[in-house]
Amino acid sequence: MHVVDTTVFFSPTSGGVRRYLTAKHAWYTARTPWRHSLLVPGEREQLSPGGLSTLRGIKVPGTFNYRLPLDPQRWSAMLAALEPDLIEVGDAFHPAWCAAQVAQRRGIPLVAFFHSNLPQLVTQRMGTTIGSGFARYVRWLYARFDAVLAPSHFMRDYLRELGIARVACQPLGVDIDTFNPGQRCLDLRRELGLADDTRLLVYAGRFSGEKNLPVLIEAFARLGKPYHLLLVGGGEAKAFAPNVSAMPYRRDSAELARWIASCDALVHAGTRETFGLVIVEALACGRPVVATRAGAVPELVDERVGLLAEPDNARSFADAVASLYDRDLDALGRAARARALRLGWAQAFQAQIATYEALGVRARLSLPQAASA
Repeated sequence: MHVVDTTVFFSPTSGGVRRYLTAKHAWYTARTPWRHSLLVPGEREQLSPGGLSTLRGIKVPGTFNYRLPLDPQRWSAMLAALEPDLIEVGDAFHPAWCAAQVAQRRGIPLVAFFHSNLPQLVTQRMGTTIGSGFARYVRWLYARFDAVLAPSHFMRDYLRELGIARVACQPLGVDIDTFNPGQRCLDLRRELGLADDTRLLVYAGRFSGEKNLPVLIEAFARLGKPYHLLLVGGGEAKAFAPNVSAMPYRRDSAELARWIASCDALVHAGTRETFGLVIVEALACGRPVVATRAGAVPELVDERVGLLAEPDNARSFADAVASLYDRDLDALGRAARARALRLGWAQAFQAQIATYEALGVRARLSLPQAASA
């Protein structure tokens, strides 16, 4: 079996989709007899069956180094050259159409992973009319897929409400060896030039609009000293406010784990998370989480491992952060780690393989019928 993943949501400094695909490739290579290949944008064209294949694409301004190849025919040709037995697509753009063509010609299963709620993002940026049109497009597109994987129950239910029938819940996972409490470094406050008694909390991720960073910054303005917010994910180190600072993106997972584990808690104000991979990574580091009661986040965070604030409400978020310090942070951390141990990549990929195998059986049984029709 040769599984090929393809998506435009992949760059050297991108977030959850890249971490999912690289973890998947490593796990499939080490733990299964199946081959796994990636076909994603890059600086140059390179075909590497069983590895990372890239198509040359132009850089998209204002993004995390995303590139966009503009030749769908070439994308189809490279997919076909990889000779896949199953294709998984991680976006709803032209790679999806290219994959559909190749899958149809080869008579193989076609799977979509709904990583990002694009209809909702389009609605936020362009209005309800265009957003509703994009939702209809997603429903029309995914009708061509044998299965659509949703990373949370929240997103599974959303896709079903759109009228997409073949939806399976496929949570993401976490590298529990890299993200672990042993990464904690008690000198982090000194490295940042902060007092030892600073209440240090961290946000890690893109500095994009849907992450609601202004809510976090206003919440910490309300809190004042001794609270300090560290933002990890910007292009350069800079200060936003007296008690808010930023550090560049941490490409190395172990380095990111060190920064998360060395803070008191992770904070996350996004309201449109389809899963929340960085939240699980914080739990694996034994850190409690303060997040927003919205999207898929309540499936991961409750009072046993952190606190939830009201969406788009800086006052509520500040109150939640302050209330966290009335709790036993060590006990919350132990509960967080225990929860993350049930969410490792091994559990995620074992469930995914079962879905793939079911699709493979269905495809083999349907081929003779198609030939006789």
